[in-house]
Amino acid sequence: MANRLPIIAVIVAIGLFLIYSSIYVVNERQQAIVLRFGEIVDVESEPGIYFKAPFSFFEADNVQLIDDRILRFDLDNIRVQVSGGKFYEVDAFVAFRINDPRVFRQAVSGSVPLAEQRLRTRLDAALRRVYGQRGFESALSEERAAMMREVADQLRPDATSLGLEIVDVRILRTDLTAEVSQQTYDRMKAERLAEAERLRARGREAAQRIRARADREVVEIVAEAQRDSEILRGEGEAERNSIFAGAFQRDPEFFEFYRSMNAYVAALKDTGTTMVLSPDSEFFRFFRSAQGQRAAPAAPAAAPVADAPASGGEAAAPAAETASPAAAAQ
Repeated sequence: MANRLPIIAVIVAIGLFLIYSSIYVVNERQQAIVLRFGEIVDVESEPGIYFKAPFSFFEADNVQLIDDRILRFDLDNIRVQVSGGKFYEVDAFVAFRINDPRVFRQAVSGSVPLAEQRLRTRLDAALRRVYGQRGFESALSEERAAMMREVADQLRPDATSLGLEIVDVRILRTDLTAEVSQQTYDRMKAERLAEAERLRARGREAAQRIRARADREVVEIVAEAQRDSEILRGEGEAERNSIFAGAFQRDPEFFEFYRSMNAYVAALKDTGTTMVLSPDSEFFRFFRSAQGQRAAPAAPAAAPVADAPASGGEAAAPAAETASPAAAAQ
């Protein structure tokens, strides 16, 4: 019995080895391709425990595990030209998954880096085609989403030939190159300056309209004010004349005296004017009497009597009386 223990141990070890080599496990993140002498004999996409031929040496039965998750690769600093001749620097990425393990094994031997290399070349070409069909501003506008969908649509046939499914294509960055960036800045500056000049011109035009309207309103207001003032002045003059007429009719002598006093003030008030008038002038009649009596006419001089000495004294008296009003006026 003791001699059989080594043999039993060997048999158990061989059995365990055969069981271990014939079992493979597929988890929820993987898919399995079973190869027999290089040919695909089975594909397992569901997680679980599976069996195969126990010998994997001599290329008998091999299991190749491939990823069942969504994978991603990035494409950085791609220089693309738009329809206007300018250049962008573009960063993009592709999200994909392996949906046909058989085709994936046959196309790229199940190698994810090799599949990414082929997709990278096709993505570069698709980006150049999509950007080349559009203008300078398209990638910076709402059209960007349509551009990403178009790139994904162009990439899908090539991805299908590799056994891949394109989940999404995203453009991460679209920047101008250094030389185009300066040209764009200069153009935007010129556009802003032109827009500012247009706004200033509109402002000047509006200011001129407002100023002209204000000047017209000023002229109209002044004209209306002058009209109203002339009307009021005329009405005042009429009222004053009416008052003067009433005053003259009530007391003509006082009215005449009042007007004469006003005439004296206007003629003699600090004007420096020299007036040569006779004291008997009508202008000074209120200086002679408060009642404004006019001067009496001078009496004719009597003829002298030479031969009567006694009568000489009597004749001199009337002459003296005649000269007295003039002397008094002086």
